[in-house]
Amino acid sequence: MRAVADGPVEAVLVLGTRNAPARHRRRDRRVREIADAEPQPVPTARATVVRAEAFGSGEDARSWLAELRAEEEGLAAELSAALAILNRALRARRAATADPYLAEVSAERALVARVGYGPGDAVADGRFAEALELPAAGAQRVKRSMEAPEERFAALLGAREQALVAEDLVLRARADLNAARPREAALQARVALEALIAELADPGPLHAHREAVAAAANAALGGDLDAPELSALTEAIKTMEAALRRHRLGA
Repeated sequence: MRAVADGPVEAVLVLGTRNAPARHRRRDRRVREIADAEPQPVPTARATVVRAEAFGSGEDARSWLAELRAEEEGLAAELSAALAILNRALRARRAATADPYLAEVSAERALVARVGYGPGDAVADGRFAEALELPAAGAQRVKRSMEAPEERFAALLGAREQALVAEDLVLRARADLNAARPREAALQARVALEALIAELADPGPLHAHREAVAAAANAALGGDLDAPELSALTEAIKTMEAALRRHRLGA
C-alpha cells in the first residue's frame, strides 16, 4: 500500500480466506430442486496489515508489544490504523469492481483482532511469535443511552415509523470523515444537511452550518480541505448527529 505512486510503502496488506469451499466450474447451471435447505458453510476472511519497516531487533519488538499491553489507547490506535489500511483497500476494490454493495469494515464486525509481531512469512500466514488478542466488541463497556435501537428497529420494520432520508446520508458523511476522506465527507454532508433541514420540523441550529458546509463542499470539488474547513465540517456533522438523536428521542 502506497499513498502516492512510486512513494514509500506504508504497509503490506495480506488477504486470505479460511475454510473456503473448493472452487469448481458447474456445467449444469439449471435451477435445482432440493429437499432440505441445509445451511452452507461460511468461509472466514483474514486480513493482516504488516508494517513496512521491520523492527531493529527482537528486543525492540518485545518492548513495542509490552508498551501496547500496558496502554489500551496505543493498542486501539494500532487497530484503528490497520483498519484504515484495510478500508482503503476495500474502497479501491469497490471502485475497481464497480460493486456498490462492497462494504467497509469496523472493529465491531471483526470475529477476532490481534496485534503482534513475528517473522514476515509467519505473520503473513497469521502466525505470531507473540501477540495480544483484543477483547470482543460485545465485551467492551457500552455507554448508557436513552435510545432504544431494538424498539425503533421493530417500529421501522412494522412501518409504525419512517426513517428520514437524511439519516443514511449523515451516517455516510460520518463514515467518510472517520475514514479520513474529508472531501467525500464534505460533499455528502452538504446533501445530508439540506435533507435534514427539510425533514425536521425544528431544525434548530442546523441553519447556522449551511454556509460552512457549502464552503467545505465547494473546496472539496477542487482539492483537499484546509484545517478550518475540516474543523467546521466536523462540527456540522456532530450537530447533525445531535439533531438526529433528538429526533429519535422525540425531543
